[in-house]
Amino acid sequence: MEIPENFPEIIGSSAPIEHMRQLMAQVAGTHSTVLLLGETGTGKELVAKAIHRNSPRNSQPLVIVNCAALPVDLIESELFGHEKGSFTGASETRIGKWELADNGTLFLDEIGEMPLEVQAKLLRTLQEREIERIGGKTVIKTNVRVIAATNKDLSDHVRQGNFRSDLFFRLNVFPIIVPPLRERKQDIGTLTKYFLQKHAQRIGRKVPRISGRVIRKLLVHSWPGNVRELENLIEQSMLMSSGPVIEQLFLSPDDEHLSSVMLGGRIKSIDEVLREHILQVLRLCEGKVAGPGGAAEALRVPPTTLHSMIKRLGIRKSYPTGNQ
Repeated sequence: MEIPENFPEIIGSSAPIEHMRQLMAQVAGTHSTVLLLGETGTGKELVAKAIHRNSPRNSQPLVIVNCAALPVDLIESELFGHEKGSFTGASETRIGKWELADNGTLFLDEIGEMPLEVQAKLLRTLQEREIERIGGKTVIKTNVRVIAATNKDLSDHVRQGNFRSDLFFRLNVFPIIVPPLRERKQDIGTLTKYFLQKHAQRIGRKVPRISGRVIRKLLVHSWPGNVRELENLIEQSMLMSSGPVIEQLFLSPDDEHLSSVMLGGRIKSIDEVLREHILQVLRLCEGKVAGPGGAAEALRVPPTTLHSMIKRLGIRKSYPTGNQ
């Protein structure tokens, strides 16, 4: 399938992002339910908006509901509305988000946080394509496309009894995984340039350059907060750097420590940590292993030992100095 150039908001060209674009292109033109799966900060809402914008419903509203942000006792009213006098404080009739999204798209963010009692009503609404407001006696026919999103493992929540299996199957018609940033690190340079331009324009400043040292630091960070964390870090670094070049990142000490011991959501092995340390020392020594000023001297090991370690760890013979 030829990928349409319809998703300019999706930044990057890595294999995981290209695969995600293919799935988006495949489903956008349909009316099918979509389930977006991914960690916090990966951009699931951005994907939902892009799918809606490229759908037959794009002239109709996209209504967004964050299920995690609503109190348990209000989420049903927020979704399906209520009639005047249906409960204490219901001083007027309220149209719910579902009704507002009629003929358009309803984006249910953090669907894993929806209470079980509301899940049952949501399932019925999806099946019957009709709602009843709280306290109402009239059935209202609707035509709503649902895009749901979660950062949780819904199948695990089903096993634990926290999420209805029938609702999970109803939502899981067309799942799309939104990849974490640590799995698409080749996009970091493009994303960084985009965020530099975006925030420079917003604060009325010339777009700064970013040093090679800072780029390398971005590439080794574990990004627990994903793209959202990267954008926040770029904005903060711009505000803290007044010159034409950003020479420093303002990662918290905890973030820096996590980056040094984590890789792709797991703890690095001793060999992985050792390999990184030897590479850093070799860069500082400009690739020199033995003799005065060499890496063996700096690491306080015999050159023969260091040569053996370099061979065992698969370290290449070319060591960039990192000077830019």
